[in-house]
Amino acid sequence: MRIARFSTGGGVAFGVVEEGEQVLARIDGHPFGGVSLTGERFPVAEVRMVAPMLPSKVVAIGRNYADHAKEMGNDVPAEPMIFLKPSTSVIGHNEPIAYPENLTQHVDYEGELAVVIGRLCRDVPAERAKDVILGYTCANDVTARDLQKKDVQFTRAKGFDTFCPLGPWIETDLDASDLALTTTVNGELRQSGRTSQLIFDIPALIAHVTAVMTLLPGDVILTGTPAGVGPVKPGDEVSVGIEGIGTLTNRVVSRD
Repeated sequence: MRIARFSTGGGVAFGVVEEGEQVLARIDGHPFGGVSLTGERFPVAEVRMVAPMLPSKVVAIGRNYADHAKEMGNDVPAEPMIFLKPSTSVIGHNEPIAYPENLTQHVDYEGELAVVIGRLCRDVPAERAKDVILGYTCANDVTARDLQKKDVQFTRAKGFDTFCPLGPWIETDLDASDLALTTTVNGELRQSGRTSQLIFDIPALIAHVTAVMTLLPGDVILTGTPAGVGPVKPGDEVSVGIEGIGTLTNRVVSRD
């Protein structure tokens, strides 16, 4: 099942994607703990798609592909390296990434698989990780690389408004252990990897993160990016595609 979040002008609702991605069947309330449909259906062309989830927090994983760690001149970490992106950084499919040119001169894309949490959880053992997953979506961990190097930590570089595109929807019926992931900029392939190349797999990440903090329904874990990250500029269009999910596309615009 594919679950989207959309605006009709009368508010924001969740819906099940139907009829070859052309129709949204409205969900009664939220998708946690079972999906109940209202009977209302909306053509996708007549609504505005927004981020499929607005999490209380986005927990991101750094250096979780060996080839990416190498290209950045870093060692492979001995355990998952976690950092947070604020909920205000989240945008949806086709929404613009705002480039703050007065504050940074080097903004990179980072295509990633995102895990969406479906229930409140803490101290989840790896063997039970699937029990707390609602589904998966595409993500772009946009990063002001020069500020990351300058600050020697990630908060400012990763936390700008619009620096966490998610979408276009959540796929709930998926084995995410070996999916193809690609990122293109203006149609040119820049990243190509598979989730089977993750250093720490999804169950290990959930176990590690929930040992530190409680996750709430709708919280998101970004699982890391493969090699091939690079800069974008205003006017560029970035697309992150993941096998079995779809493609998340965002255009970069100047914030100034």
